[in-house]
Amino acid sequence: MQGNDILKIIEEKRNTMSKGHKAIASYIIDHYDTAAFITASKLGETVGVSESTVVRFACALGFEGYPELQKNLQELIKTRLTNVQRMGLGSGMTGEEMVRWSLRTDITSLRHVREVLDYAQIERIAEAILAAKHVYVVGLRSSAPLAQFFWYYLNYIIEDSTLITSGFGDIFGQLMHASTNDLVLGISFPRYSASTMEGARFAKANGARVVAVTDNDASPLAEIADESLLVNTDMNLFVDSLVAPLSVLNTLVLRVGMRKKDGLKHNFEMLEDLWRKHDVYTGKDSE
Repeated sequence: MQGNDILKIIEEKRNTMSKGHKAIASYIIDHYDTAAFITASKLGETVGVSESTVVRFACALGFEGYPELQKNLQELIKTRLTNVQRMGLGSGMTGEEMVRWSLRTDITSLRHVREVLDYAQIERIAEAILAAKHVYVVGLRSSAPLAQFFWYYLNYIIEDSTLITSGFGDIFGQLMHASTNDLVLGISFPRYSASTMEGARFAKANGARVVAVTDNDASPLAEIADESLLVNTDMNLFVDSLVAPLSVLNTLVLRVGMRKKDGLKHNFEMLEDLWRKHDVYTGKDSE
């Protein structure tokens, strides 16, 4: 269920709800940005009902509990609010509450990935990367560090790869040579970069295979891609938490590397020798 859907459902059911549930519904519709981050106890106190009534409200909508309802509302905020608006969402939290909530969010995301990740798909995409003539790794704006991390290690494994992390130039010029037998690995999460979509469409039209690393099937990048590796992201107020996508990309590049481990070992042996000669790293361990 998407965020827009839940607000619509709450609105449609509000008139048939009990008095307590109707108060909760009205508050969420009018203040979904706040409800997405306050506890069930705090929400109940705000509208004048018990914490258990808030939990029953969430269950009546088909959720396992209030945290799942909050998760749905947070998904809505990802695409609807600007960063300036998102900065104000944590105004009711103490510093300690904010830190604990941020860490808990990341830990929950990693646990979820471990449970739902399609390992067969990881193997399939790893094979496609190794089979490609040239691999383009595209990640703009907040996804740029993810693309850079993945490409950094991929560059040690395969000979022909290109990193694209800037959309300020001509995205078409950077992908103009992507064609049949090439693979474009596009990385994009809310709020989705328009340049990433333009580049993916352009490359696909020229015959390249497009693999998306994104958050859900409704993502504009997933709609373009030949295959999508879906990884849910969370939101720490104005910061997009990319812990789970980074973990999945780490897993993917590990699988690519281990499929060419003999060549990778040879490459690292040569590099280690060069790094020692040129003092790339400091400390006794580098001697």
